[in-house]
Amino acid sequence: MTRLFLTALLLLAGSAGRACDICGCFMGITPYDNQSSLSLMHRYRVFNGYQQHGQSPQFFPAGSRPFFPAHPNRTDADFRHAHNGNAGDFEVFRVVELRGKYFLSKRVELNAFVPYAMNSAQTHGQQLNLAGLGDVTVFGGYHLIRQIETAGVQSRLVVGGGVKLPTGAYQRRNALGRRYPTLQQPGTGTTDGFVYATYIGSYRSLGLSVSSSYRRASRNALEESLAPSTTTFANLFYRVALGTNWQVYPSAQFFYEKTRGETFEGRLTGQHAMHNALLGPGLDLYCKNVSLNTSFQLPVYTASTNHPASAGRLVLAVGYSFKQTKYLLH
Repeated sequence: MTRLFLTALLLLAGSAGRACDICGCFMGITPYDNQSSLSLMHRYRVFNGYQQHGQSPQFFPAGSRPFFPAHPNRTDADFRHAHNGNAGDFEVFRVVELRGKYFLSKRVELNAFVPYAMNSAQTHGQQLNLAGLGDVTVFGGYHLIRQIETAGVQSRLVVGGGVKLPTGAYQRRNALGRRYPTLQQPGTGTTDGFVYATYIGSYRSLGLSVSSSYRRASRNALEESLAPSTTTFANLFYRVALGTNWQVYPSAQFFYEKTRGETFEGRLTGQHAMHNALLGPGLDLYCKNVSLNTSFQLPVYTASTNHPASAGRLVLAVGYSFKQTKYLLH
C-alpha cells in the first residue's frame, strides 16, 4: 500500500480565538513518506446567527465574500462591535497562508506557517474589513512511531510543539484614534506555545487519523490574551488509485474546538468562549508530487453564547512535495 503521511497540525488561535482560527488545521493526506513540501492554503471561517433569537447560521451570509473582502482595508469611524440580535451580523476570518515543511531527518520535521489575514465584521449593516500579515507559527515534530514498511496495516505517531510569534498588527485604529475590535486585528500581540500529537493508521486503502493539540497564550501589551484552548481533528479516508500518477482520497472530517474565551489582566471577560463540533466531507487529489486539498465542514454542535454562532469552515490548498536525498540530522 502506498505510504501515508498526514500533516494535520494546528494553526494557533488568534485574538479571542477566531482571528487565526483555532482549528487543528488540516493540510491533507499525502502519499509521500518523509518528503519536504511547500503549499498555499486558503481558509474561510464564518460566524453568523444568534442562537438565543432562534436564528440559523448561514455559511455565506450576504456580504461575507468567502475569498477576498470587497475592500481589504475599508474602515468606518462609526463602526461599533455589538451583538444586538441582527440576523445579518457576521464575523468572517479568511487566511491565505504559505506553509513549508522540511525534514531534518527521517523522523524529525520542521514547519513554518506565514499567514495573511483578511478579517471582516458586520453589525447592523456596517461592515469593517482589516487585512495584513498575521502571526507566524514555527514548530517541530518527531515521528515516534514509524511503521510504514509493513504490508497491510501501517501506523505513525507524530508528537511535537512550537510557538506562534506576535508578527501581526494588533493595535490598528481609526482616524479618531479608537482601536478597532480585537477580533478584527490581523495579529494578536501574544506569543503562544502549543503541543500536539497526531496518529495515523491505515489498512490497505482505508485509514484514520486523529490530531489533538493544547495551546496557552501569553498576554500582549494591552494585557489581552486567550484562555487555554484545545482542538481535535479526526479524518476517516479512503485511497483510490487512478492510473499510474493520480490518487484520490475522499474523506469524512470531524473538528472539535474549545476555549473559555478572552482574558484581560489574567481574568476571563466572558467574551467569545467557544465550544463547537463540525463535520463534513473532504477530497484530496494527487498527481505525481502536486496536490489539491479541499474540505468543507458544517456545525453539528454549538454551545450557546450571545455572539454569532459557528457557521462552518472551508479549506482549499495546493502543494508541491519534493524528495530529499540528504538530511541535516543523522
